[in-house]
Amino acid sequence: MSIRRIDVGPRMSQAVVHGKTVYLAGQVASDTSADVFGQTQQILAQIDRLLKEAGTDKTRILSANVWLADIGTFAEMNKAWDAWVPQGNTPARATVESKLAAPAYKVEIACIAALPD
Repeated sequence: MSIRRIDVGPRMSQAVVHGKTVYLAGQVASDTSADVFGQTQQILAQIDRLLKEAGTDKTRILSANVWLADIGTFAEMNKAWDAWVPQGNTPARATVESKLAAPAYKVEIACIAALPD
């Protein structure tokens, strides 16, 4: 099977397509001055863009991993997530507290999605 990489960088690709599966790298906000809700909205927009470029969309997300710098912001992240995630097509998801790559990052989200048949 072929492998297609999207937004390839020197260290990592933002998305990799293999077979009928799309793997997204952990996404973080570009405007880190935003609160958890705003950072989550930015990340979800990036996920939408990458999935579209890969040939799929959020209705086909199989699993998502969410890392929060402070688990106390769980409800704030979920406010953005719940407004975005398609009801009836919610993925398996895990959310944990973790020290992120830079102190300004409050949220990171990675997901795996299926391509249409």
